Amino acid sequence: MAASTPDTAPAAPRVKRDRTHYLYIAVIAAVALGIAVGLIWPDAAVELKPLGTGFVNLIKMMISPIIFCTIVLGIGSVRKAAKVGAVGGIALGYFLVMSLVALAIGLVVGNVLHPGDGLHLTDALKQTGHDQVESDALPPVDFVLSIIPTTFLSAFTQGQVLQTLLVALLAGFALQAMGSAGQPVLRGIEHIQRLVFRILSMVMWAAPVGAFGAIAAVVGSAGVDALKSLAVLMVGFYLTCFLFVFIVLGALLRIVAGLNVFSLFKYLAREFLLILSTSSSESALPRLIAKMEHLGVSRPVVGITVPTGYSFNLDGTMIYMTMASLYIADALGTPMSVGEQIPLLLFLLLASKGAAGVSGAGLATLAGGLQSHKPALVDGVGLIVGIDRFMSEARALTNFAGNAVATVLVGTWTKEIDKARVRQVLAGELPFDETTLLDEGGTVSEAPEPRQEELAKA
Repeated sequence: MAASTPDTAPAAPRVKRDRTHYLYIAVIAAVALGIAVGLIWPDAAVELKPLGTGFVNLIKMMISPIIFCTIVLGIGSVRKAAKVGAVGGIALGYFLVMSLVALAIGLVVGNVLHPGDGLHLTDALKQTGHDQVESDALPPVDFVLSIIPTTFLSAFTQGQVLQTLLVALLAGFALQAMGSAGQPVLRGIEHIQRLVFRILSMVMWAAPVGAFGAIAAVVGSAGVDALKSLAVLMVGFYLTCFLFVFIVLGALLRIVAGLNVFSLFKYLAREFLLILSTSSSESALPRLIAKMEHLGVSRPVVGITVPTGYSFNLDGTMIYMTMASLYIADALGTPMSVGEQIPLLLFLLLASKGAAGVSGAGLATLAGGLQSHKPALVDGVGLIVGIDRFMSEARALTNFAGNAVATVLVGTWTKEIDKARVRQVLAGELPFDETTLLDEGGTVSEAPEPRQEELAKA
């Protein structure tokens, strides 16, 4: 008996130490160092911008293959196409309603604060505003046509999220119609997905360098003076985003899903830190997909809601459009009446969709929208160029929070979420695998619902 004890006792495998904990501590240190460098040596700090740009580009490089694999696996493994249509319809309806709510909240706060009163506009600032009109944002009709890629493969090479989404939807439905004949293809795509996520986990180790370069360049270029002169707008915008996320989204999450918004955001803390340091919500898109699946939301819901939300559920951008428009109108001494504000904001609601996937398109979309709807206000866009990067962080954080909450809500409405697993994950009982960014276990061919099969094994 004594001899057999050593053979049976060590049955439990040794828990692997999560080394990525140190990675995100390094990101925090890099952000602090970047702020210090930007304040002390602003000229040198601006030259560090390529470090941040390079890291964000590395992440964007992975977005198209991740979206394609996620959507194809989600749709291809579902027996009934009607389920996919129901998920997409509910998601798009929710996105439209929340965009209007975000616009309304920004409208109320902007009319209460009037942050642009008393500012003066120079000729240089006027020119800066007009320069922003030349952007990659497209009018609504051209935007719809741009969703169709030139070739099947060009959807993956041009960095257009919606083109990838279209190709993935077509491939997913085709594999679904093929039935058992499509299973080998699904298994191959699943292996590709594992490879892509493993590459992403390697790229993440460059996050401290990217965070340092991005923050240093922003602080060095804007400086303290720019922050002081526009502090009212910045504080008002951040406060509005905070209220929207924790009151509006928090209440929805509690009422519909019965979850605490703080618990969900704690689970996504590393993604929020990544967005804060890179000022890009796209940098956290792949990780959001992986974490929402791990949380217990089914693949079809995650695969459709998250990529679509990154183009159509831009709550932070909606608030920004509203407050910035009112700020510019007040600063130019031509405040708009409510009757003028509503048509402009509804126009910007549509215009913002044409800028989906365009890096740093918030300011350019605002300028292009004003040029089309009320050209006189374009002169004032130059007033917010200095702090747009700081406001883009709040936009990105709010957009990300909105899409995370939307995924849980859509999963709840469509009954495609395992609530028991959600509670376990948020309680820390089922930790997320930072090495592979995927749950190991189960293959696509084993069952029409991979997530449910994995849960049964767990």
